[in-house]
Amino acid sequence: MKSSYNLSQLAPGQRARVSHIAAAGAMRRRLMDLGLTRHTEVMCLGRSPLGDPSAYLIRGAVIAIRAKDSQNIFLETE
Repeated sequence: MKSSYNLSQLAPGQRARVSHIAAAGAMRRRLMDLGLTRHTEVMCLGRSPLGDPSAYLIRGAVIAIRAKDSQNIFLETE
């Protein structure tokens, strides 16, 4: 059974695949330019000491994304 949740809920060490991006406009374009497209695997590497931003491994690159932006990136796992 598949479940859906957003990127900000991914715990350090967990992996999931992007199901869709709910952001619009320039932010949507920026996220897609970073490689966040449908079915892309994402791994949470950790969170900063204050909890925001978090570091993610996306297509071999480490990307820091703020919590408010990661809430618009939806994931699926089986």
